[in-house]
Amino acid sequence: MSQSQLIYAMLSDRGRVRRGNEDACAASPEAGVYVVCDGMGGAAAGEIASHLAAETLLENLAPMTTNGKPTEKPESRLSAAIQAANQAVYRESRQSARLAGMGTTLVALLHAPMTNGSKLGQRRHANSRSTDPATLWLAHVGDSRCYRWRRGQLERLTVDHSLVEEQVRAGQITRAQAARSPMRNLITRAIGSQAVVEPEIQGHRPQPGDLYLLASDGLVHELDDDEIARVLDNVPLPSTKVGLKRACEALVSAANSSGGHDNITVLLVGIGA
Repeated sequence: MSQSQLIYAMLSDRGRVRRGNEDACAASPEAGVYVVCDGMGGAAAGEIASHLAAETLLENLAPMTTNGKPTEKPESRLSAAIQAANQAVYRESRQSARLAGMGTTLVALLHAPMTNGSKLGQRRHANSRSTDPATLWLAHVGDSRCYRWRRGQLERLTVDHSLVEEQVRAGQITRAQAARSPMRNLITRAIGSQAVVEPEIQGHRPQPGDLYLLASDGLVHELDDDEIARVLDNVPLPSTKVGLKRACEALVSAANSSGGHDNITVLLVGIGA
């Protein structure tokens, strides 16, 4: 699967309550990289953190090949790029009292070719077709999310690094209680909060017709999974740039109609035939 068979669209909106937008979204289709960040910090610090993290990630995932072959494994490249983004935000936050304590969430996809039959492919994708030539690598830190829409089914691929998520998994509160909790914005991992960060990285085997949604919590705090699924169900197949752009607009509009209490950012990646 070539990079040209990936189609994407993205949209970021400040919502109806916030004065500024601390979210950032970016893409490098040539490198197969797509990222959403949700910044935090006083004044403009959150906006600085999110844009710095996104830009640094893309810079560090620029195509690196020798004789047409990747020089590093995708998982290692993605991990190193996230550490570079973390260091960039961490260093910047220590340069100025105005930026102290800033940080950002991050969720990213890396589309990386894989040699058929490689040991890595067999280990990560034992149930995949051996002829599948490409993999999507997914990484996240914090509570920005990735969903996959496949054959009419929506699946959340990431688990929030948040206090309420830990409480749900420990059986202390229900999902419904977590959605209403005043502590639902407290995250347990962030880019730039410490000198080193631990991202979660997964390998996924894409299939024709898949849609991958990267989103900040401004979307998922306003819309539940069924509401997101209804929008994605209206995206015509095969995916087109226009279709994905309209879906991004529909998701942001629905989140604003539900309150728009936070910045809202969505990035859709469609897998072609």
